[in-house]
Amino acid sequence: MLTKNLFGGSIYVNRIILIIPAYNEQDSILTTTKTIDEYNMNSKIRLDYIVINDGSNDSTEKILINNKIPHIKSVQNLGIGGAVQTGYKYALENGYDIAIQFDGDGQHNVSYVNDLCKPIIDAKANMTIGSRFVEGSTSEFKSTKARQIGIKLISGFIKFFTGKKLYDVTSGFRAIDKSLIEQFAFNYPLEYPEPISTTHILKQGKSITEVPVEMNERNGGVSSIRSWKNVYYMVNVLLSIVIIGTRRYR
Repeated sequence: MLTKNLFGGSIYVNRIILIIPAYNEQDSILTTTKTIDEYNMNSKIRLDYIVINDGSNDSTEKILINNKIPHIKSVQNLGIGGAVQTGYKYALENGYDIAIQFDGDGQHNVSYVNDLCKPIIDAKANMTIGSRFVEGSTSEFKSTKARQIGIKLISGFIKFFTGKKLYDVTSGFRAIDKSLIEQFAFNYPLEYPEPISTTHILKQGKSITEVPVEMNERNGGVSSIRSWKNVYYMVNVLLSIVIIGTRRYR
């Protein structure tokens, strides 16, 4: 997108969109979108956003309609992968340069969006991950001890098969460039999307950078990883990483 600078010349401004998957987020979705609106009012950067209402059966849709919040309604629950892919399709169709996955439950802090985008804008990364576990993060919320053990195990598997050490491998606070928007719009894992897509990207030879961020505990709703599924989740995500890790890429 071209705009005028102070000297009358044209400069390119990246079009950025936040993709907000929401399943039964009636307690937090309005607050989440208001923080983005407030950020836009006080920032030089303009952030568009689209909420993907993933078949919610609470009052999420009513809140979105009543407050004229831009959104796409799914007639059934697609899961986190399907919801986010819907957002990537929207980003591709509307010509966005950077797409950012941003949770609707209040965990993510919009003030870190600029930090996430900078390595992409500077052509130093195809993807950035908002991380609680790298130097510079002041996040007090680190998730449960059991979840942290699982994250370290997934991180170790990704490092073994790709050679790249990443720390917050299940973080849903991620930004991608235009090449990945096009890829993810057509090919995105419906299950375990964060660690699986990360492994795919690294095996393709693309660049990922972690950026220190602060995260909060969710304000409401239910996590997409339920406690009774944790063992099932871990076994399947690790097996998926092994399959991807041993696949030959050109």
